[in-house]
Amino acid sequence: MNSLEIAGMRKPYRGKQDKFDLDHLVSKEPFGQFEAWFNEAKNTDGILEANAMSLATATKNGKPSVRMVLMKGIDQNGIVFYTNFLSQKAKELTENPYCSLLFYWEPIKRQIRVEGHVEKVSEEESNNYFHSRPRDSQIGACVSQQSQVVASRKTIDDRNVELQEKYSDPNVLVPKPDYWGGYRVVPNRFEFWQGQTNRLHDRIVFRRLKNGESLDPSVTHEGTNGWVYERLMP
Repeated sequence: MNSLEIAGMRKPYRGKQDKFDLDHLVSKEPFGQFEAWFNEAKNTDGILEANAMSLATATKNGKPSVRMVLMKGIDQNGIVFYTNFLSQKAKELTENPYCSLLFYWEPIKRQIRVEGHVEKVSEEESNNYFHSRPRDSQIGACVSQQSQVVASRKTIDDRNVELQEKYSDPNVLVPKPDYWGGYRVVPNRFEFWQGQTNRLHDRIVFRRLKNGESLDPSVTHEGTNGWVYERLMP
C-alpha cells in the first residue's frame, strides 16, 4: 500500500460559515446538548446506528484497548451499555473502573467524547433489558463466554443449536447468565466536536470542577447542575 496515497486522502468537512460556538449550545449542561446532537444523528440518512460508540478501557497498568459497543440508555445518571462480564473489557473495568466513550457521526461531521467512571447497573435493570432483547440474542448471550479461546466455529454453532432446542418453547424463559449485565458510565467530562474543512475544528467541553479550583470567567463559564463549559483550541 502506498503511504503517499493515504496521506493525501482528504474530504471536506463543514464550511467556516457553519460553526459551533458557545452561543449555539441548546443546554448549559451536557446531557441536554447530547440529546440534541443524538436526535439529529439518529434522524440522518447514512447513520445506521447512532447509538454505536467506541469504548476505551485500560488495565491497572495502563495498557489500553478499544472496541465498538452500543449505548442502550442515557439519563442524568449516565450512559448504559451491556456486555459479558467474562470479556476483556469487563475484566479491565474491574481492575480500572474508568473509561472513555466516543460517538462519531461522519455524515454530520460531529463527534462526542465522554469520560468517567463505571458502575454496574442493578441486577433488576440487567434482567429487564436482557428479556427485552430478541430471543436469539438472549440465547446467544448464553452460548458465548466472551473472549475465551474456542476450538472452532462449530463448537459455538453446536452450543447454539443445543440451547435453541432447549428453549424452543417460547413460553419458557431464557435465564440471564450470571456473567452478563450492564454498566453505567458516570461522566465527569463531555467534549462536543464539529469538524471544519480548514481543520480549525470546533470543540466545546463540559466538565466537573476539581476540588479547590477557581474559575477564570474569561474562558470558563458556569453551566447548570454543577457543570462548567469551555471552548478548546482545535
